[in-house]
Amino acid sequence: MEIREFQKLIKKIYYKKDKKRGVEGSFRWLVEEVGELARCLRKIKYPTPGGLKGKNRQELKEEFADLLAWLVSLASLVGLDLEEAAKKYKNGCPRCQKKRCICKE
Repeated sequence: MEIREFQKLIKKIYYKKDKKRGVEGSFRWLVEEVGELARCLRKIKYPTPGGLKGKNRQELKEEFADLLAWLVSLASLVGLDLEEAAKKYKNGCPRCQKKRCICKE
């Protein structure tokens, strides 16, 4: 699924509720989802040979999906096309202009 397609899907499902909640309320939900993802990541022991499996993988996948949904929903509320915004990175790092970033932290 393309970013724009996902954004349209989430807008169709949630826009009325999100508009009623407003930008600030929706942003708070986004931040809450970041916290849920953080808790999920803390539970995982790294490195995991062969990648994540089972319950941890499913839980992590769901938290990433929730965070992405809130991000695109918030973008819709402010009238931003995230697929267009993502083009900022189409040529690599916006600062050093390299396909593999060489910027100092």
